[in-house]
Amino acid sequence: MKANILTGKNQPLIFQETETPGCKAGEVLVHLHASAFNRRDYWIQQGQYAGLKYPVIPGSDGSGVIVKTGEGVNSALEGTSVIINPGFLWGESESAQSPTRFRILGMPDNGTFAEYVSVPVEYTFERPSHLTHLQAAALPLAGVTAYRTLFSRANLTSGEKVLITGIGGGVALFTLQFALAAGAEVWVTSGSEEKIEKAKKLGAKSGVSYRNPEWAKSLLTEAGNFDVIIDSAGGEGFPDLLNLAAFGGRIAIYGGTKGSFAALSPQKIFWKQLSILGSTMGSPEDFRNMTAFVSTHKIIPVIDTELPLSDANEGMNRLAQNTQFGKIILNHTGVL
Repeated sequence: MKANILTGKNQPLIFQETETPGCKAGEVLVHLHASAFNRRDYWIQQGQYAGLKYPVIPGSDGSGVIVKTGEGVNSALEGTSVIINPGFLWGESESAQSPTRFRILGMPDNGTFAEYVSVPVEYTFERPSHLTHLQAAALPLAGVTAYRTLFSRANLTSGEKVLITGIGGGVALFTLQFALAAGAEVWVTSGSEEKIEKAKKLGAKSGVSYRNPEWAKSLLTEAGNFDVIIDSAGGEGFPDLLNLAAFGGRIAIYGGTKGSFAALSPQKIFWKQLSILGSTMGSPEDFRNMTAFVSTHKIIPVIDTELPLSDANEGMNRLAQNTQFGKIILNHTGVL
């Protein structure tokens, strides 16, 4: 098979022939029709990720067709169109993943930037029927992260007001789409006015640019306080979120691109009875509920760029520029 192989830190992906993976007991071999980039893939290439192992085929997201089943797997599954849950060995507790066993497809295990991938059958889910392979490939990692953050952790309910920081990335956009489908009023922030306007076209009420030093005051004046705030940045602007949160508000965090928090006021946290919630990926139950939610509400992922499998380095470059609005997709077959 052909695959994109990462041979070391800060190295380009090499598109070349490599051995097609086998199919062990309990596994299925998936012929991938499409895959998608996540910010994780960029950090792995930069060498800024735990447990690095080279050479490796990156990629956590994929959609395709089961073409072979291993021992103990029903052969009737062959021909089934599936998406892959990239979070392996979550563990027994819904509250958090296992700190020692949990792993994500694409590092250290070979991932989806290839023609084929072999995975345990329990991590395959039937592709939502309203989505093409290209659309479905956008869903797994970002979709389950958004779902868990918004519903399992922040417990969003219909009619609440939500703020999503840094709109444009995959998780933030799924959070926007999911919150709107759940009946919430959604506001956004971005460093790009163009991205704010695109978010409004998707249904966001409005938004502000965080490049404005007075962005938080402006947002408070325009929108008032928020029941739920979903953040991926952290950094020196995080204390502003305490001011924007309503009494009893929930601030859920799934990333930290801006680094450590500046000094937080414990008085604001306890007086406003705020909950600050961390979230990473999602459990198998989260993934199952996410795919059902997407199917019920006929949610279609936002695609920024489509590239052939052989042009994966262009996808990495697009991530590095940080200008995308939606997911960057690799089309493996040309037939979607």
